[in-house]
Amino acid sequence: MAKRLARQFACRACGAVYPKWMGQCEACGEWNTLEEIAVEPLAASSPRASSKGRRVQLEGLEGMAAPPPRIKTSIEELDRVLGGGLVPASVVLVGGDPGIGKSTLLLQAACKLAGKGDRVLYISGEEAVDQIRLRALRLGVGQAKLDLAASINVADIVATLEAEPDVRAVVIDSIQTMWLETVESAPGTVSQVRACAFELIRLAKRKGFSLILVGHVTKEGALAGPRVLEHMVDAVMYFEGDRGHQFRILRAAKNRFGATDEIGVFAMTDRGLEEVSNPSALFLAERRGNIAGSAVFAGLEGTRPVLLEVQALLAPKSGDNAPRRAVVGWDSGRLSMLLAVLETRCGVKLSGMDVYLNVAGGLKVAEPAADLAVAAALISAATGMPTSSGEVYFGEVGLSGEVRQVSQADARLKEAAKLGFDKAVLPRRIARGSARSKPPEGLTLREIGHLSDLVTADMEAD
Repeated sequence: MAKRLARQFACRACGAVYPKWMGQCEACGEWNTLEEIAVEPLAASSPRASSKGRRVQLEGLEGMAAPPPRIKTSIEELDRVLGGGLVPASVVLVGGDPGIGKSTLLLQAACKLAGKGDRVLYISGEEAVDQIRLRALRLGVGQAKLDLAASINVADIVATLEAEPDVRAVVIDSIQTMWLETVESAPGTVSQVRACAFELIRLAKRKGFSLILVGHVTKEGALAGPRVLEHMVDAVMYFEGDRGHQFRILRAAKNRFGATDEIGVFAMTDRGLEEVSNPSALFLAERRGNIAGSAVFAGLEGTRPVLLEVQALLAPKSGDNAPRRAVVGWDSGRLSMLLAVLETRCGVKLSGMDVYLNVAGGLKVAEPAADLAVAAALISAATGMPTSSGEVYFGEVGLSGEVRQVSQADARLKEAAKLGFDKAVLPRRIARGSARSKPPEGLTLREIGHLSDLVTADMEAD
């Protein structure tokens, strides 16, 4: 008789498994995401069920561990986010919105690696080989010695990789299109994505090549498929950007071989993605001076200082409706907190105004150091007095209105001086150990301890 398969239900959002179907996943809270999967039961008399494990060897924490070798992709922005390049036998998952440029970036990186003499395979489950060739011609990399294949059958892919010698890197575009015939479900389901990723990752670890997986995202922006997929890989990177802007941001959300707060900046052109070595100059290229409601923020993304323009617009609210708070590129909850501090601690009346805030350029700012720049833009919009065109701002604002210290102030100041700014508004610096470092030549510092100092100075200037 044929074996009777057990039935379980797995959530396609987080991968949680349940013995019966439910409308809502208790693990992640999503509705109607449970899918039926077939599980082959393990017989009690089988060798796997009765065999005993062997004792593993234990080692101490002390000892020297050499840093892992790196495979440079020749794309500095990509290498920066990876932590210095690809690591042999590592697995990288790259996600992003459709059409944002994931396949373009990875095709360019694969061609550059192949141009250095490395054996690179690009396997697509979404496009035919001729389509990839046409894209390579548009990008100007059509002469690279890159091996292409179009397949969704993981068994065929594994057999091919087993037979190919000296493979340094493999790109799978995308993991949601892969299919394993031993799993009874369609491509893209939780069980298929998990099983296909496991087979490919196990092969990469054994053969020693770098594996890059392209992942789809949901409408909320999270990676599609089971959450366990992000735990299985060594690095997770998100490709962000707005199609209305030419900028693209590559950001690491997880990296076992490097930092997770680095970003890479690219510009989308008709020749593909081009690196942006000086993002600050690009983000401020279209800035116009002498406009109320604008301030320049000296930010930090990983180890890289980045200067951005923060724009604020105030308008009287219409009718009896609640005031509107529209934010692009910043945390809306933090804006509400800052508006409350300005009104309660500094006497700036904004409760009857619609507030619109925008971080120009399409970059999303997450660090609290932007508080002071946002406050300066709001105060400038409220008073109608433009901020100085040569002034930058950074500092965290507390609920009592105090302006607090932020990390790496010297790096922010050096970037501002390099781009020609001559003034900086920042928290009062406290010398630790030795004397405080001197500001860059030509840069005047205005240190404030409370947000009211900024309001008073702008009122006096008005």
